[in-house]
Amino acid sequence: MSLRPTLETRAAVPTLEGAGVKLHRAFGFQDPSELDPFLLFDDFRNNNPADFEKGFPWHPHRGIETITYVLEGTVAHSDSLGNTGTLGAGDVQWMTAGSGILHQEMPHGNGAGQMHGFQLWGNLPSHQKMTAPRYQDVTCDAIPEVIDDDGTRVRVITGEFWGKTGPIDGIAADPQYLDVTVPAGVRKTFRIDTYRRAFAYIFQGAGAFVDASRPSGVLLEKEIGGEELNIRDMSGDRTLVRFGSGDEVTVQAGPEGLRFLLISGAPIDEPVAWHGPIVMNTRAEISQAVQDLKNGTFIKPAH
Repeated sequence: MSLRPTLETRAAVPTLEGAGVKLHRAFGFQDPSELDPFLLFDDFRNNNPADFEKGFPWHPHRGIETITYVLEGTVAHSDSLGNTGTLGAGDVQWMTAGSGILHQEMPHGNGAGQMHGFQLWGNLPSHQKMTAPRYQDVTCDAIPEVIDDDGTRVRVITGEFWGKTGPIDGIAADPQYLDVTVPAGVRKTFRIDTYRRAFAYIFQGAGAFVDASRPSGVLLEKEIGGEELNIRDMSGDRTLVRFGSGDEVTVQAGPEGLRFLLISGAPIDEPVAWHGPIVMNTRAEISQAVQDLKNGTFIKPAH
């Protein structure tokens, strides 16, 4: 077994999206190879309804999948195919846009006016970019949770972990999406298949990821499992942690514990041509998508 080094930690950046939704973006519209097959990650947490209630009105998607995970409040959604629904606290929607869909998402706060959730964009390989759109809507009670003896809790949204399998399947990137809570002072190791690219997003509490490398300016902690290892900075709320190659990550929870998403997927390793929520392989395909929007043929008829 080998620990994945921590390549980078960075804070999510305040961003304005949709019709004026204030959110924090951990990554997106940058180098798509960094976290291939993932393209974008947003944290839409807010306690002021005026900062999110205008939502994300009608907009197109093609060539990607959007994964929406709601923690507080609700998100009402509808699309050009006639699908409608509402995501509540703990629910997940995995939308495969495929060949094209027009979609809107309107967040609403809980009883205290709070809204909190995440949206992750996953790329589709070239042979699936024009597949038929589909949804996988999963309610909170359908997502398995594992509780270890030390109090560590893991919700398995997709992939396999500690003997449980998430309810979302058939995804091109073979992703693992975990919601992890580690109690105060607990050190915990998580296995990640070597072939996956992986990141963590800390959104509650603070902790440090153990690093077997020895970069300058990092505190050395001796005799962890018989080895000399290093601890990166104690990264807290709204922090992205990007990992290098290896098959394990180890985290040390701070005095208040920490909660984070641990997400990994198989790289697609294909060219990326990007135009907002439309992601194809070539600029010619982007031009065709834009033309389809203009002439009303963006939505492909069902076969």
